Amino acid sequence: MASFAGDNSPGAKVHAYYFHGSFRCPTCYKLEQYSREVIETNFKDAISSAKLEFKIVNVEDEGNEHYAKDYQLYTKSLVLSLVKDGKEIKWKNLDKIWEYVGNKQRFIDYVKAEITGFLKDAQ
Repeated sequence: MASFAGDNSPGAKVHAYYFHGSFRCPTCYKLEQYSREVIETNFKDAISSAKLEFKIVNVEDEGNEHYAKDYQLYTKSLVLSLVKDGKEIKWKNLDKIWEYVGNKQRFIDYVKAEITGFLKDAQ
């Protein structure tokens, strides 16, 4: 599990991470664009109340290497992490984003449903 030393705020929060490397293909950019669009369009309240945070992370940047091990990453990925009182409770790699990237609505529905489930657990 990842450590969240800087996130000791009481209560629960969902982190949505889009992980990528230094080399990025058009599909990788599309995965990021769709992920950002789903989150910023459908979860404005959760973002403004700090219940949801979206971060784009290059796992090849210094200091970010641990994410690859923490979340068993092998490719570009969207990972949800539920953090309660500074401790990660659970996480999930939304690996179907690769399968759904060719169907934007299916991608949106999938990511939206997964984030909604994590936010319910953060109540």
